[in-house]
Amino acid sequence: MNKPLTFFIIAGESSGDRLGAALMRGLASEHGAEVRFIGVGGPLMIDKGLKSIFPMDELSVMGIAEVLPKIRRLLRRIKETTSAIENTNPTGLITIDSPDFCFRVAKRAKARMPALRVIHYVAPSVWAWRPKRAAKMARFVNHVLALLPFEPPYMEAEGMSCDFVGHPITAERQATNAQAIEFRDEVGVANNGPLLTVLPGSRISEVTRLGPVFREVCEKLRHDYPNLKIAIPSVGARVALIEQIFNGLDVNILDPRGMAPKEAEERKRGCYKAADVALAASGTVSLELAAAATPMVIAYDMHWFTAFIKRRMVRVSTATLVNLLTDTNTVPEFLLGDCTAENIYHSVKNLLDNPDARNEQLAVSDKAMKMLGKGDVESGNRAAKSVLRFLNNN
Repeated sequence: MNKPLTFFIIAGESSGDRLGAALMRGLASEHGAEVRFIGVGGPLMIDKGLKSIFPMDELSVMGIAEVLPKIRRLLRRIKETTSAIENTNPTGLITIDSPDFCFRVAKRAKARMPALRVIHYVAPSVWAWRPKRAAKMARFVNHVLALLPFEPPYMEAEGMSCDFVGHPITAERQATNAQAIEFRDEVGVANNGPLLTVLPGSRISEVTRLGPVFREVCEKLRHDYPNLKIAIPSVGARVALIEQIFNGLDVNILDPRGMAPKEAEERKRGCYKAADVALAASGTVSLELAAAATPMVIAYDMHWFTAFIKRRMVRVSTATLVNLLTDTNTVPEFLLGDCTAENIYHSVKNLLDNPDARNEQLAVSDKAMKMLGKGDVESGNRAAKSVLRFLNNN
């Protein structure tokens, strides 16, 4: 009989929370004995049994300029988390994305506990920028779970083992047509009128920077489509900020507070499915929209200093995973200096008016989903099998 396992698992943002929950479910299913989880995570991971030592939301920062004002608190949390790992003495440490925090913790924990087996979920995009990151992380990471099929060789070249495990979004249950209709009724879409879903991000820096631009886009669109309905799904911690930015504009903000995680997630998916077009911050949400068969426009901006540094490190021409996987530019994206309300407005309007543009994007999105493992074994279980196989061999 298999012995009980204890994992210390860390996620720093909502996309990592989703990955962590799927992995936890897979580990509990695949191991066949008790599996305990302690660490840092959000509502989805907590719902799967994680004991979170502090709120995950404290880690939802990004970029050099954005991190600096909170550096003292982050350093304290790094120290606290490292001590918790040492006290727990887990079977393995699993870090999920969020390298600014996770790698600092893993490096310190490995220095104190050389025998600690460290698994990192989501291979860093060394194929896109900062290729030397793989060599640096190999000093304290033993095994990597990759979301993209072409990533394992980059990790293996630096001495880490790595498995492509697919992306959980390909196995997540999508909203039905009935749920989409129900959502459209909820927000008052009349006579098959247009519905725009707006997703300005989950980090404070993203919402603060993108929110005003997205609001201006909405105002322009309302001029052309007076009956346009706008829905803005949000994490609970950002509702007040979104309300402030969109104050005075008739929008439907989806507040998950007071709802069970599963209920909130289903409502959000109903919103995605119901939308004619989505306007979203660059990130994992583009895959969620692709899985929901929702045409999208992607945008992103950041502090000028962070952008200055990243411009000199980027090695790819697109930041949108659907485009990257399919080697196309079908999903419109407006990054940094191109992230203006005028640019974005014209692309959203084109998708609202042009069925051919929408259908072309849906075909590319379906191709991307298949490349990420759609129709295969659920990625959470594939990731769990990879973790357990690594532990058994080491």
